[in-house]
Amino acid sequence: LNAAPGRAPRQQIRFLPAPAPGGGGAVELVAARVPVLADHPLVRGPRFRKLKIGAGHRLDVKASGVFVLGIGHGNKLLTDLYNCHLAKVYTVGGRFGKATDDFSDTGNLIEKTTFDHITREKLERILAVIQGTNQKALLMYSNIDMKTQEAYELAVKGLIRPMGKSPPIITAVRCLQFALPEFQLEIHCLHETQQYLRKMVHEIGLELKSSAVCTQVRRIRDGVFSVDDALPRTQWNLQSIQEAIRNCQLKVEAELEKTLG
Repeated sequence: LNAAPGRAPRQQIRFLPAPAPGGGGAVELVAARVPVLADHPLVRGPRFRKLKIGAGHRLDVKASGVFVLGIGHGNKLLTDLYNCHLAKVYTVGGRFGKATDDFSDTGNLIEKTTFDHITREKLERILAVIQGTNQKALLMYSNIDMKTQEAYELAVKGLIRPMGKSPPIITAVRCLQFALPEFQLEIHCLHETQQYLRKMVHEIGLELKSSAVCTQVRRIRDGVFSVDDALPRTQWNLQSIQEAIRNCQLKVEAELEKTLG
């Protein structure tokens, strides 16, 4: 950042002595625009000595996907954005037939089970029950009277969310792929952790009279930010980061205006 071209120094009006038009050694004061010396690099030194960077919703070591950072003033915007309680979207992979101590496929094996009796219809039935139960929790923690005009308007805009801290809530879940023993889910959720999603896969296996481990947790959307906005490791450079900030600025402003008004 310090090596990048800097902005032009500020200008100020000063009255400087100059020879009078009549000559004879007379001097008069003339208004002139001059740069402010306090803005000169030799006076102020490097423009950036430190840069404050804040982390958004974190990812644990076994998860991947969208991870949002706030830089400078973006830290405050990040806090405002997360006060909107926007949903996050994950793709979660699972495998039937075994259980581990940490619910992931890399944990210590606890048991093996059969899974031939499981069908996609049975899995989707369990997912529907999970979604229905969580919808009731979402309404309870939103602190909104569902018989009011306010509740109707928020529902139309899709803005019914918890007003504060709440347990993890699944707002939507569907099966993307099913090929025994593997399956993949798309989960929309609030206030979750990646370990909670792994445990959810384990509990789905138990509900289906079997067992299951989580093979992958990947966040594909965090509020207004999606995988398309993310920078892969090969683009972790100043130019790409500055461009990403410019591209995401309008998204953030629009969402804050829509939700917080």
